[in-house]
Amino acid sequence: MQYEIAQLILVLLSFSGFTAGQYHTARPYIPVKGIPNFDPTQLPYWDIYQREGTADKIKIGGTMAGEFTAGLSGGQRKLMMFELVRQRVAAQTDLLICLDEPFAGVTDDFVPYMVKRLNEMREKHNIVLVTNDHVHVLKELADNTLTVSAIDRSTVSINGNQKVDRRKALLALSVGERFQYQSSVADLKFFFDVEVKSNAALIGLGGFVMFLFGMMLLTFWNSTISSASLIVIAGEILAYFSLNPYLLSTVDWRNYMKEESEALMHSSIYVNMVLRSCLTTVLGIIIWNIEYGVINAVVDGLNTFDFWLGIILDNFSTTFPLYFMGIFTTANAQEVEMIGSLPFLLMLFMSTAYSPGAGIPVVKELRYVFTKFYFWCYLPGVAEDMEGCPDTRAATLTYMTLASFFWVFIFMVIQCIFFVKGKKEATKRERSAAELLDDDFADLQVELYGERGREYFERLLKRAETFGNGSSHKGVSSKKE
Repeated sequence: MQYEIAQLILVLLSFSGFTAGQYHTARPYIPVKGIPNFDPTQLPYWDIYQREGTADKIKIGGTMAGEFTAGLSGGQRKLMMFELVRQRVAAQTDLLICLDEPFAGVTDDFVPYMVKRLNEMREKHNIVLVTNDHVHVLKELADNTLTVSAIDRSTVSINGNQKVDRRKALLALSVGERFQYQSSVADLKFFFDVEVKSNAALIGLGGFVMFLFGMMLLTFWNSTISSASLIVIAGEILAYFSLNPYLLSTVDWRNYMKEESEALMHSSIYVNMVLRSCLTTVLGIIIWNIEYGVINAVVDGLNTFDFWLGIILDNFSTTFPLYFMGIFTTANAQEVEMIGSLPFLLMLFMSTAYSPGAGIPVVKELRYVFTKFYFWCYLPGVAEDMEGCPDTRAATLTYMTLASFFWVFIFMVIQCIFFVKGKKEATKRERSAAELLDDDFADLQVELYGERGREYFERLLKRAETFGNGSSHKGVSSKKE
């Protein structure tokens, strides 16, 4: 069933200085014209950049990972995100659009533009607008007004009706369909253009890698095969720390990318995470091949497939946890650096590569889960000192390959545990919400949305039945038709 009139609900914050979440951040190095399926000429200030001849180059701008990128001002970014949402939802109907402080940081000159856009969106969608700016203008525009107090967070006021349970009010106003965004080639091109083609961080990374391994060429030239293990250690340290700044930037990248997704900039958080992990793996493989080439340039006798495979797998096993934690978890930068570096640090202590044959008997058995142990089992100069190596070359390479994925396995197990825990918490929230479906809730939804509220309430009741929850609902009165 379709309804001709949608709603705009104004959520007023009855205190000043509320700034949390009012700005959706985005990667500052993204060119505005590069955003897929977005027409920036609809922005009220875009003609300025067209007259200046900078419209093709202007970037979103801002600071990420400590690096400032010139581009749009804060207010212009806010308008860009607002216009982006408007364009994304234009082809769909009956969505619930939540706008948190869209007028913050925007000058009075652009208020008429935003009001006009809100009126366009409310014709097809339900809009929840949170603000304490331009209240008088927006009250005239709103169908319903919800006031939130900083003193009493448990209740809210809806259309003058005092002391409405906050959880009940939030659930009652949440009426809308799921947004549909189909991935396309444009999204893949957007990722390539932003993360590869126009990402200055990759140029900096390339320069840093060339400098480090150039110094290794100069200072390790004409080394002997007896020093092979020391040369490999030096090469792997250089590879690890040359890629490390890029790996640590993944935390900011993940947070910014998720906020972009909330503003509907691209199709999928998960797709972007997978693409970023693939890009990082490719960069790692390039650096590790450079390491292999430089080591073979400074010492003879290591130009074999076994040695190349050892370099790739050993580096991967200690690098993988950093960038997968940075991309696929919610850990902060400090947690990623500390926990993600543990495989590298544990390898120093437990692989016995740096202390062959040493260690407490029980503890040193853990060497078998580290790639470097097997790598060292056939490295000239140290292989004869390693204790408990496999008997054959094939066995050594097989175990080394399996060990390189040990931390991948641990990571996946932990992620599965968190996934199951998250599903249980979501089910618990659903059951808690089902307990709110009483007659007062039904009346509240009808007051907010009329017939649409009645239909949505019945849908909630059917969903509640899947959790085995009863409801104190007896009937739905009609306060607002």
